[in-house]
Amino acid sequence: MMCAMTPVEKSFTGVGGTNIVYDLHEPAGEPVGLILVAHGVAEHAGRYQHVADVLVGLGLRVVIPDHRGHGRSGGKRLLVRDLSEFTADLETLRTLELVDGRPTYLLGHSMGGCIALDYALDHQSSLTALVLSAPAVLPGDDINPLLIRVAKVLGKVLPGLPGQKLSSASISRDPAVVTAYDEDPLNYRGALPAGVGGAMLRAMDSFPARLPSLTLPLLVLSGTADSIVNPDGARLVDRLAGSKDKTLKMYDGLYHEVFNEPEKELVLGDLSDWLKAHLPG
Repeated sequence: MMCAMTPVEKSFTGVGGTNIVYDLHEPAGEPVGLILVAHGVAEHAGRYQHVADVLVGLGLRVVIPDHRGHGRSGGKRLLVRDLSEFTADLETLRTLELVDGRPTYLLGHSMGGCIALDYALDHQSSLTALVLSAPAVLPGDDINPLLIRVAKVLGKVLPGLPGQKLSSASISRDPAVVTAYDEDPLNYRGALPAGVGGAMLRAMDSFPARLPSLTLPLLVLSGTADSIVNPDGARLVDRLAGSKDKTLKMYDGLYHEVFNEPEKELVLGDLSDWLKAHLPG
């Protein structure tokens, strides 16, 4: 793996005047394309440095925003009413950092996978391929069914209503990853508000009807022991997507953050190999 390069911190004005901060990782030579990375709920771009190193090694320009209400970006913590706030920011960022005449890829993890899938379904002509890691397509065993119903009903009206706090122990089987997550001041450690939960749940409800229209090359990665999102969501995406070129990788016994598990080199290798096969010749 390449040595970690310090990213350049940049920002733009997102929906409603919110300041969105993002990390830009540039390859040594001329970029062969752009890859946007959408992180999961309550975390931030800085947790993807090791993923960015792999992607930069392929010659890609890597852009990872802190979603609104997350990390260094503006906005009340995790306060959104609709997923379109995230996807509109992603579209602004794509137009700011695209590599002229070169392909654009999108990678989303967890909530970022939900955002990425929602975005891709509406912007297929702007993308060359889509990668989803533990996409939030079905709620996991850790999520209280009553809170799901409350979030769906009240999320738009009372987006700040506290919901459920996720267990950091469920992200990885590596204790060092869990400790670092808990001690990271840029991670949000409170209960997830109903607004962001409701926004994701409404998008989840829409996916079965929309997925057959997806034609992009698709890679879906998931751990079979994920309790934060249901691994069957990854299987559902693979089954219903209209893409002729689609690959599903289910990693036996891995938890939610497949890029942060003890087997991460295997997972990152699979990601790298797949992307290499989808880079311009």
